[in-house]
Order: sequence, then structure tokens, then C-alpha cells
Amino acid sequence: MEKTIPGTESVSIPQQRGQSLLETAVRYAEERHWDVVPGTWLEAVGGVQRCSCGDPACAAPGAHPARPGWATLATGSASAARRLWQKQPRASILLPTGRAFDALSVPESAGFLALARMERMELTLGPVTRTPDRRMHFFVLPGASVKVPESVRRLGWSPASLDLVALGKGGYVAAPPTRYGSDGAVQWACRPTPANRWLPDADELVSPLAYACGRDR
Repeated sequence: MEKTIPGTESVSIPQQRGQSLLETAVRYAEERHWDVVPGTWLEAVGGVQRCSCGDPACAAPGAHPARPGWATLATGSASAARRLWQKQPRASILLPTGRAFDALSVPESAGFLALARMERMELTLGPVTRTPDRRMHFFVLPGASVKVPESVRRLGWSPASLDLVALGKGGYVAAPPTRYGSDGAVQWACRPTPANRWLPDADELVSPLAYACGRDR
């Protein structure tokens, strides 16, 4: 697997310097065959960064769907993605889950603990994101949202006792370099590479993630 050192590798974002959100969204569609959809964005209001949705108490400022029915706008076409971001170049990049991949979401502290354990186990990882609200999302094959609760039970845990969330159909993750509130941008903890184009099954990662979440409680 790709070597990951907590707190260092995570700052690597796979884009050329100066590359725009538009160009990055197009690359995700073109090179990874991921569906992409534009979300909200940050606006300066009275010198304060606020979400374009207009809610001053927005829970995910600048990084959530911009309208109902957002999933129908998601596209895997590079040309369609280009047109969408040409309309709103500041829009965040959202990747719908339950299509090309699902995502296993855990607290950042548990995620780094799990990454170290996975490295010792020589597990093959897919891409992993790290968000400013201190979550990590591990990309896995679709179907994780169905498998994970039973897999956790088999390991002796109650799914409700662990902060391990499987994002599948109807969910999404914000992709780098989307800016998220005032705390910074979404980053890669394990960046997309040709070597991790083939994603692991959720069952391969549940054990180290559940162990890390149990330790992190």
C-alpha cells in the first residue's frame, strides 16, 4: 500500500499548482471515472466566510449539496462536469457514494490509528480523504453500507457503539481541494494513484477501523 505518515502525507493534493476546482472536477470524472456534482461554496459576508446556502449556522459551510435533487445532476462525463463548473466556478466538488465507491467515515484520530495498523497488515488501500471537521473517509467498493453493520457485530461490537459510518447510496463525500468552513480544505490522506484504482472491499478494512474506533472512544 502507499506509505502514509500521519500529519505529513495528508497534505498532498493530486493537482497541479493553480489548478481550479473546474479542472479538478473534470480530472476526477475523466481519470477516475467518478461521478461529480457541484455543491455550495464559501462567500465573504461582512468579512466572515459564510456558506452560499445562506444559513449562518450551516453545519458544513461550503461543502454540501446546493439543491434538492442534487444526485440527478451528478455526472461522470468530463464535458458535462466542465459545463457545470463553468456556471459556478467556486462550487465545491462532491462525489456521490453508492456509485463508483462507498466510503467508511471515522474520526480523524481513529483513522490515523487504523492507517498505521493497515500498513503493518500490508492491506491495500483505496483513496482516503481528511476533512477540516476531523473526519477521514476510506473509499471502498460499493455495498459497504449493507455489509458494515453485520461485519461490526461479528467482531463483537454494537454498530451503535462505534463512530464508524458507511456512506452508500444517497450519500456523498467532499473531494479535495474543496474548502470547508474557516478551517481549511479537504485533503488526501492517501491520494488517488494508478496503483489504487481498484478499491478494497469494506470487509477488508472493517476490522482495523472498528478496533481503532473502539480505542478512540
